[in-house]
Amino acid sequence: MRAFLQKSNRLFEQPIGPRPRLLLVVATICLLGAYLFPLWNLTMFAPQYQEGLRLDIYSYKLEGGNAGQDIKEINVLNHYIGMRDLEPEDFTEFKWIPFVVGIMGLLFLRAAVFGQMAHVLDVLVLYTWFGIFSLWSFGYKMYHYGHTLDPRAAVRVDPFMPPLFGGKQLANFEVFSYPQAGSYALAGAAACLALAFFFGWRETRKNAA
Repeated sequence: MRAFLQKSNRLFEQPIGPRPRLLLVVATICLLGAYLFPLWNLTMFAPQYQEGLRLDIYSYKLEGGNAGQDIKEINVLNHYIGMRDLEPEDFTEFKWIPFVVGIMGLLFLRAAVFGQMAHVLDVLVLYTWFGIFSLWSFGYKMYHYGHTLDPRAAVRVDPFMPPLFGGKQLANFEVFSYPQAGSYALAGAAACLALAFFFGWRETRKNAA
């Protein structure tokens, strides 16, 4: 066991080659998608809304379709069923996600410059944790909105969970929820990190042998 740990430590102290470094830089570029594109989209269809009400969720803001009018219409509907209005101030994620993404980008570049396997493993683990926690936070927020209803509302509905992915029937609305370009860019960063670790690990093991 001790020999195994010593061997693993030596491998993690090995420098990585140009291919993993390039992948780390590409992963950093992918992070820009979190600032440029929406992460998620929710679209609601009903007989009175044939063209749908659309809501784009960015890492730092909410944006309604139809030049922002859709989010106002969604809040009017929410009022009737006792759901809280969608207000940017209630989304604490808008404060920390852009900051954390920026920190991640700096860590990716640091790993590319200093280039040891240990650095690649660190950023891969941190980014995986960040991704899982962000998805949980998004899911919890949707659950909270659908289960915190005012009992004095004009229309009584059972507590509900909007879909995280795919479609769902909620009363007379069909609600569809899908990731958008920002999320795909963040997933691309994760793929680049995984490949950087794979190629780096393979190269360092070959050099050690």
